[in-house]
Amino acid sequence: MSGRRQAVRRLREDLRVVLERDPAVRRTHEALLASHLPALWLHRVSHRWYGRGHRASARLLSLAGRVLSGGVEIHPGAVIGRRLFIDHGAAVVIGEDAVIGDDVTLYHQVTIGAVGWWRDRRRPPGERRHPTLGDRVVVGANASVLGPVTVGDDCLVGAHALVLTDLPAGSRVRAPASEVRVPAGGGNGAVLDFGPPGAGQRQERSA
Repeated sequence: MSGRRQAVRRLREDLRVVLERDPAVRRTHEALLASHLPALWLHRVSHRWYGRGHRASARLLSLAGRVLSGGVEIHPGAVIGRRLFIDHGAAVVIGEDAVIGDDVTLYHQVTIGAVGWWRDRRRPPGERRHPTLGDRVVVGANASVLGPVTVGDDCLVGAHALVLTDLPAGSRVRAPASEVRVPAGGGNGAVLDFGPPGAGQRQERSA
């Protein structure tokens, strides 16, 4: 498949995702107005530029995406999987070496970032600073996932939650982080009662 045909296919896929996950959108031309799409589409270009060493140009394009989207900031170095959906698309931050899997949903004011420059400056060169999110992860409004942690497939992170440690697949987290329920096998997580069908529906036990 040529690069142009593949790009068009991805654009159509993005529009289908908006139709599927936003009940307020009923037609394709409405999906085109989804606020996060300019940031997502420009990120694909800026990521290629960033990988080729054109860092300043990539950052400029990323800034344009932030302005056009109303506040979705995706660093050009971040790796974004397919079918990412950002609901409302306001004040979302995805850091430089973050990795986002397929079919991830982020709500507004979500931060996928680092723990702070005072710690990151002490990390060895090349060490990761930002999270890795698996497939089908849902992160609720105003939640933060910080540092080089791994959030497993099908995890649900509730609104206002703070995640600073690895989460095994299927975990559910809500604020306050002291309330925990995880799938059999251990790890950090907590109770959360929302999410797409099938997400986080593995067998669980109380901590």
